[in-house]
Amino acid sequence: MREIDLKEVTLGVKDACIRANRILPADLEEKIRNSAQTETDGLARSVMQTLAENLDAAREMQLPVCQDTGMAVIFAEVGQDVHFINGNFKDAVNEGVALGYTDGLLRKSIVCDPLRRVNTNDNTPAVIHTEIVPGDKVHITVAPKGFGSENMSALKMFTPSATREDIINFVIESVKKAGSNPCPPMVLGIGIGGDFESCALAAKQALCRSVSEHNPDEFYADMEKEILERVNKLDIGPQGFGGATTALSAAIEARPTHIAGLPVALNVGCHVTRHADFTI
Repeated sequence: MREIDLKEVTLGVKDACIRANRILPADLEEKIRNSAQTETDGLARSVMQTLAENLDAAREMQLPVCQDTGMAVIFAEVGQDVHFINGNFKDAVNEGVALGYTDGLLRKSIVCDPLRRVNTNDNTPAVIHTEIVPGDKVHITVAPKGFGSENMSALKMFTPSATREDIINFVIESVKKAGSNPCPPMVLGIGIGGDFESCALAAKQALCRSVSEHNPDEFYADMEKEILERVNKLDIGPQGFGGATTALSAAIEARPTHIAGLPVALNVGCHVTRHADFTI
């Protein structure tokens, strides 16, 4: 059994909140910079170049890459041989989020009640997903999620008779409906299978996958490729001004499901689909 002081969790989460909001994952940043060079439409190329310049400015001035610094979504893989000391895990994570958003001068966007709409003033509580895994380490991913893109997400409970084409069409139509609202170019996370809530969770987890990686199953990798190609033919383009760069990536996560169902979820990420991680 390995003891871990929860102060380490708090400090790690604090740092990850700040890092995630200031610096994009390297592979996503590379996609943006490459698209600024390969985009053939003049206006779209100019927009992509401006987005790349924004990343430079955020890094140099230590400012967020976007004014919407998101709701803090936490994915925690906790080794079964870990024993936490000096507090409880949930409180430690939320303390880290509060410190990160306060000390990092990040916008605080969370309200304590969905209808009364009173701001909590420290961006807590976070959305925390915890998984028990083998080992004696803790791996935490902090994924701030802005709601311009979150609001454009969709879920559909298909019947088992739905085809591959039906699912792809659902994604394409959802992106077409979203238009410029999610600040394209988008990153698309797609969950297939599971049940109502685990399907949506799989879609969000897909957004944390490297944009340079494909699904290891060739069947789903081909679906990812087709979705990306078809989305980029919609001519929504960067920030909705038209062009060939409507999405930077499409990632599918598939889950076992019930014989009577086929849920599909699309979690839309904006061009600053952020995440940072650490291991204790």
